[in-house]
Amino acid sequence: MKLCHILAAVLSCALLTNAASAQLITYSQNFEAMSPAAPGGLLGDGWLVGANVFDSTGTNYLYGYFAFPAPNNGAAFSAIATGEGGVPQGNNQLSVFSDYLNNGSHTAGDRIESNVFRDIGLITAADVGMTYQFSFDAKQGNIGGATTATAFLKVLDQPSFALTSIQSMNTTSVGTNWTGGVLSITIDASWVGDLVQIGFTNTANNFQPSGVFYDNVSFSAVPEPTSLALVSVGLVGLLQRRRRK
Repeated sequence: MKLCHILAAVLSCALLTNAASAQLITYSQNFEAMSPAAPGGLLGDGWLVGANVFDSTGTNYLYGYFAFPAPNNGAAFSAIATGEGGVPQGNNQLSVFSDYLNNGSHTAGDRIESNVFRDIGLITAADVGMTYQFSFDAKQGNIGGATTATAFLKVLDQPSFALTSIQSMNTTSVGTNWTGGVLSITIDASWVGDLVQIGFTNTANNFQPSGVFYDNVSFSAVPEPTSLALVSVGLVGLLQRRRRK
């Protein structure tokens, strides 16, 4: 067997061993199989939408509405866009924007925090101490004015959905060239039974533009240091053995 094949086998074995000890799912989506004309694609893959509405200052909570099927097109929350990517992003991308169908709040100047999200699963005892990573590509769309945008990785209490933990990245000014983003969490024992959620927000008012593109979304366990150490030991051993031949 060629050395490169042996090294790949050792690495794959270590990573699979690490992943097998985790209970939260591994998720990956590049949106290539979804069509802008087929409204059920995002919902079929588990994506939902909802909104929190604040007054014009952004400090006083007014009301919220959750959760509804994520649309592939239309005037609210999300769409499958085409032709916005480079080679790594392919033909289709996820476009996230404000709920422009909420005419009353937009007209009143209220700030609408639109959420496009996917639930990953409930944390179990097997996840405690594991580190998980949410990664994605992002590119600025027509976002402007006072609109802000974020990507987030949340832990939500069950059944209250109160926020337990959040990691976020400001994507308001990511630029017109694609850039990568990574958020990670290490699971605490007090979170067992809580829900892990990934997603994106846009906070806008007065019908201001808010579009941001995302692609190559993934959620997975990060290899433990012990697993990587075993890989290193294995690689050193293989190299030494090869030199002696």
